Amino acid sequence: MSRSQRLLTLIQILRRHRFPVAGAVLARELGITLRTLYRDIDTLKEQGASIEGVAGLGFVLRPGFMLPPLMFSEDEIEALVLGSRWVARRADERLGQAARNALDKIAAVLPSGLRDELDATALLIGPSASPLPADIVQPLIRKAIREELKAQVTYKDQQGEKSCRTIWPFALGYFDDARVLVAWCELRGGFRHFRSDRISTFNVAQERYPRRRQALLKAWRLQEGLTPQ
Repeated sequence: MSRSQRLLTLIQILRRHRFPVAGAVLARELGITLRTLYRDIDTLKEQGASIEGVAGLGFVLRPGFMLPPLMFSEDEIEALVLGSRWVARRADERLGQAARNALDKIAAVLPSGLRDELDATALLIGPSASPLPADIVQPLIRKAIREELKAQVTYKDQQGEKSCRTIWPFALGYFDDARVLVAWCELRGGFRHFRSDRISTFNVAQERYPRRRQALLKAWRLQEGLTPQ
């Protein structure tokens, strides 16, 4: 591993941790000595990284540091391109355009060699077995999730029965054949799943729901027996 790649990896490791990480742990993960680790941390500090050493605990990276220019491995570039292409083909138009814009921004700051890799990657997204119809409620769903707002919806279940509900939207699952909203339903007093193509009206309220999105997601995962991704 080159030193520049090691410095980037060190930053990525520190970003994964909200709390201080012991120098020995960092050195072991990078496969270097503590002395080399300290030199690398000093180098990153000189480049503007706000890394604080906490006596007896280790090092922590404060928010706000960006490495210019961006450096990615070939696998990371392929993952970025493949993920962006999937979103562009499978999500609604607004999110798809956002994925294309994000990829353009990344390409604009990559060194020329890596930019060529970005353009030349041969991983493709195949056509969906059953193309999904246009889904006009997805942008509204994402707004409600981001801002932790309640929503009033009209929903038609598998039997064709309609109901009006107040829900707390906190997650949206993307599958090849459906988009599934996960929410707390006030009508049922529990977690429910709603296919977005069966939602005929979705009105975002101005009222925030009483629990944080992360807490709802954690409780739902626990109920479903799922592990965080």
